Amino acid sequence: MKKVRLLSIMFLAMTLAFSCNRPEPEPQPELPVVEDPDTTEVGIDTTNVEEPRDNIYQFNVLAGTGDSVSLGLYRGQVLLVVNTATQCGYTPQYTQLEQWYQNYQDQGFVILDFPCNQFGSQAPGDYDDIHGYCTSTYNITFPQFAKIIVNGVNASPLYVWLKSKIPGSIQWNFTKFLINRQGEVVARFEPEQSMNTVRQAIEAEIAR
Repeated sequence: MKKVRLLSIMFLAMTLAFSCNRPEPEPQPELPVVEDPDTTEVGIDTTNVEEPRDNIYQFNVLAGTGDSVSLGLYRGQVLLVVNTATQCGYTPQYTQLEQWYQNYQDQGFVILDFPCNQFGSQAPGDYDDIHGYCTSTYNITFPQFAKIIVNGVNASPLYVWLKSKIPGSIQWNFTKFLINRQGEVVARFEPEQSMNTVRQAIEAEIAR
């Protein structure tokens, strides 16, 4: 009996000695943090993403064919945006508009023509009627788009934006907005303003 007790005491002593001499466990490396895939885009570098700019290039308009056209096509050019009509007292301004286009298009100048029937119903007919008249009577060669609404709840987003930059409803046909090479509105001209004043502003903007 004494022998059994002695053996038990010796086994307990050896167990304690072994436990005291066991090396401490090595520290484990930290696991990488994994982002929630529902809130983090994987593989997209957002550090150099350019914010959208407030300029004319953000808009699409309709060509005479009904196709959508991005005004981004005219990036870097000086633009003159005009709402026009074929039976207006200001319709002869088409002659000077075409002359400016011929004179300055090689310097990065474009006229964007938007027929509008809101003022005295002076732009009747469809696009083919209007474009045919303008090309045969005034020989225009600058871009002419589908008929547009410039005032009211159905106004084109382009014209809502133009009017927000230089406030005021469009009063009549042949109101003009001058756009710089960054796509920003820099001037507005009412139909009755001198065409020489408009031309000088165009020339100054081209020269910048």
